[in-house]
Amino acid sequence: MASYTLKRLLLMIPTLLGILLLSFIIIQFVPGGPVEKMIAELQGHGTDATARFSGGGSDTGGGTNMNAATGQSSKYRGAQGLDPEFIAELEALYGFDKPAHERFLLMVGNYLRFDLGESYYRNVGVLDLVLEKMPVSISLGLWSTLIIYLISIPLGIKKAVRDGSAFDIWTSAAVFIGYAIPSFMFAILLIVVFAGGRYFDIFPLRGLVSDNWQDMTFFQLALDYAWHMVLPIAAMVISGFASLTLLTKNSFLDEIGKQYVLTARAKGLSEKQVLYKHVFRNAMLIVIAGFPAAFVHIFFTGSLLIEVIFSLDGLGLLGYESVINRDYPVVLGTLYFYALISLVMHLVRDLVYVKVDPRIDFGARG
Repeated sequence: MASYTLKRLLLMIPTLLGILLLSFIIIQFVPGGPVEKMIAELQGHGTDATARFSGGGSDTGGGTNMNAATGQSSKYRGAQGLDPEFIAELEALYGFDKPAHERFLLMVGNYLRFDLGESYYRNVGVLDLVLEKMPVSISLGLWSTLIIYLISIPLGIKKAVRDGSAFDIWTSAAVFIGYAIPSFMFAILLIVVFAGGRYFDIFPLRGLVSDNWQDMTFFQLALDYAWHMVLPIAAMVISGFASLTLLTKNSFLDEIGKQYVLTARAKGLSEKQVLYKHVFRNAMLIVIAGFPAAFVHIFFTGSLLIEVIFSLDGLGLLGYESVINRDYPVVLGTLYFYALISLVMHLVRDLVYVKVDPRIDFGARG
């Protein structure tokens, strides 16, 4: 198993390189990069803003006229009439003064040292920015995933045992109704009903903790944190039960009909012993296989609208804003971070496979 784990860790390197290369190539073809964005802002503020940015004083204006008169063209949209030296300053500022392959190799070298660069617009390192936003996303992703699993797995087992009963039919209807409700719509409903929107003012509307959290004891802070997380987590988990519940049910139904279950029953084992000592271990493999994907989805992407609605400044909102603002270091840095976490979670899944069923030996492959 140690050999397999080492191989998987080594395979992460080319996988990460491939993800970074593909992302880097896509970004090169996206119109409206940071240089064009800055040019558009400066053009909107007039030549004084351009002069202040380049430090050229009144010479920038003269250079602009000369450039317009000579008819020199620029590869950037909206750059007509701007001094080519000023454009070169912008390119150097954002790192576009080097060829693409040099920029990519430099980026990879920095990423190997976990130097993810610095944001174009926030004047802070990308790694510091990710670590700053991570507690929000961890709170949403971890608690949502745990609650979904803690409810869906027992419910799926119960549905499998009572397959075709009234309980099975009504619970199926309930989970599908929950699945059909968009998380953001349910979040708005929760705000209207429970956060002072119209009816009750029970839960806070925004943030992870209250403004006076520094004056609280540890126990008070834990209660305050849980109080703030009730509505966002409720909005995220409402549509997460259906697929996992049905997956658990179908997995248990498939195992219950196998020969070893009939043999265990013939030996006189109780139904609970058969279900949890024999069936559970085999049936849970497929459920465990989906845990990394479910966690990564909720952790990084599923919380975007929830973060916006409840004013939670997490990784989902950070990634969205960085794409809109063409903040390429943040875009690539967060993608690198997401990919690394995803690969580690898939390795953890395989290790849990072996823990649940010792018959599985990944080290024997090949």
